[in-house]
Amino acid sequence: MLKLEGVSKRYPEAGEVLSDVGFHLARGEMAFLTGRSGAGKSTLLKLIAMMEWCSRGKIFFDGQNISRVGEWRIPFLRRKLGLIFQDYKLLNDRTVFDNVALPLIVSGVNHQEVPRRVRAALDKVGLLGKEKKYPLALSGGEQQRVGIARAIVNKPSLILADEPTGNLDPDLSAEIMAMFAEFTQVGVSLLIATHDIELINSLHYRVLVLHRGRLLEAGDGDD
Repeated sequence: MLKLEGVSKRYPEAGEVLSDVGFHLARGEMAFLTGRSGAGKSTLLKLIAMMEWCSRGKIFFDGQNISRVGEWRIPFLRRKLGLIFQDYKLLNDRTVFDNVALPLIVSGVNHQEVPRRVRAALDKVGLLGKEKKYPLALSGGEQQRVGIARAIVNKPSLILADEPTGNLDPDLSAEIMAMFAEFTQVGVSLLIATHDIELINSLHYRVLVLHRGRLLEAGDGDD
């Protein structure tokens, strides 16, 4: 599903922030990406999401080399990706329905299909019935669930999550992780960047450890 080979990233002002990173994430596998602040976790997610480009190496996603893909293909490839952020990145002047519908509209999904897909995603995260509310009327846990619904509404094959439980209490964090585990049962792969060592230790998933831009531990996915 996802394979990195010798991936490095250098910025003119900061030097090399990722060095020779390689690992394989299998279809339906969930893994944690951890390391201290500045280790390169967010940069790595941006490279996989095609928000930035690696300086060296290759990134394969769903069998395609995305490390040097043409710009015109990026929107099509991103339809297979779901992105989840710590700060939710919701549009506060739009309803829950509109926030979740946005990826479908951008992707050109038939407008008659949008309501069904949005309600199915909201039902999956336990928010069906709140589609007319605005984000600021929701709790932090509910806002994160809206973000997850938005990430899964396009039925992605890979979800990238950057500190998805960073603003949540332990009980809500456990609920979110249980939800992620359900996604793997239908073949969705998840790569979750987190500082939450207690959360990582409470679950039994592979852990990818970044230290000063280098991968210390990786193991290997099965495919």
